[in-house]
Amino acid sequence: MNDLFDLKDKTIAITGGGGVLCGTMAAALGQEGAKIAVLDLLEVAAAEVADEIQSAGGQAIAAKCNVLDKKSLESAKKQINAEFGKIDILINGAGGNKKEATTSPDLSFFDLPSEALQFVFNLNFIGTFLPCQVFGKEMAENGGGVILNISSMSALCPLTKIPGYSAAKAAVSNFTQWLAVHFCQNYSKDIRVNALAPGFFLTEQNRFLLTDEKTGDLTARGKTIIDHTPMGRFGEPEELIGTAMWLLSDAAKFVTGIVVPVDGGFSAFSGV
Repeated sequence: MNDLFDLKDKTIAITGGGGVLCGTMAAALGQEGAKIAVLDLLEVAAAEVADEIQSAGGQAIAAKCNVLDKKSLESAKKQINAEFGKIDILINGAGGNKKEATTSPDLSFFDLPSEALQFVFNLNFIGTFLPCQVFGKEMAENGGGVILNISSMSALCPLTKIPGYSAAKAAVSNFTQWLAVHFCQNYSKDIRVNALAPGFFLTEQNRFLLTDEKTGDLTARGKTIIDHTPMGRFGEPEELIGTAMWLLSDAAKFVTGIVVPVDGGFSAFSGV
């Protein structure tokens, strides 16, 4: 059974790898013997995760990478190839929201700046699309590989206040299905594309919406989320690891084109 989930010696590139969720996944996958390339716009954050993996006896490198710049992605890919050889797996974890693209009592829908929405949409969707082009091309040439995108609960059911982020993550889910079919029909039946749709995990991107900056108490939005999560809590970053390992490994060898919620039951609850 363990062989089904074996990722030893697989080379995994993780965008947004310096963040909380993908940094946790990177460290766990490194402990399983995978060779990890931590890609992040913040080089210091990427280096910290890579150092953690190395300190635990794993293999990892850090690379500064802008997922909205194809040349930057190609440069990171060359660095990974030089260090580890071929790339087996891509995790598209770069993404997030920003206050300027979020409605509030001080910023109505009618005043949302299009530049802020464009930034959020580009970061989440184009920042997934371009890495799939750059790393997916190598997979097509090699005849195999796995891509794991990061979608969101807001893709399944749009959340209030964040129209740009919701639209972008819905695009990521749709693109995941499209790309899964495209690779199978045009390049290789051994290239799989799936996505995770995390429920609510406290990160720097959503903390200002879910907790009070001064007291740390839950905001009304945070309380509503907990009330609508049957398990009654936010997720822990480590709770994404098992599902990710399943989708990345041969345990999911006949699984492609799906989006898996990891949400404590949020998507199953109608609120009644």
